Amino acid sequence: MTRVDYFHDPNAPKANSLRPAVSAFVQDEDGRILMIRRTDNDKYSIPGGQQDVGETLAQTAVREVKEETGIDVDVVELIGLYSNPNHVIAYNNGEVRQEFSICFRAKPTSRKTSTSIESKEVAWVDQERLDNLDIHPSIRLRISHALAERDAPYFS
Repeated sequence: MTRVDYFHDPNAPKANSLRPAVSAFVQDEDGRILMIRRTDNDKYSIPGGQQDVGETLAQTAVREVKEETGIDVDVVELIGLYSNPNHVIAYNNGEVRQEFSICFRAKPTSRKTSTSIESKEVAWVDQERLDNLDIHPSIRLRISHALAERDAPYFS
């Protein structure tokens, strides 16, 4: 399935769905950030995805990181709640989803990476390289909040 992200675009289609999703900010011992290159929009992102029935949000984060990167993680902290109605995602099946994502900090417990049907590249990225990558503004915001190590979780 392909997607188009609309961010503060007055010509964006109207949202017709809202589903809980999570993302995970993962750093290794050298401070590098676990990133994927998505297959659906070719952008770099931190791993994440939709919550399944029967899962807690933390379990969703663990599952999504494993599915998209091959890395096992432990969720350790809440970074923020992201629910910008000016960010909608249009899928080729007609769904237009309003952003609603919970971002967690997670610690890696394994090292071997692998790609998936959702990730064509998995990489540990030095912070200095972030500006050179095509990253959606909503993901850049989560990364900046995680790197700032705020005293309280962000919410919108």
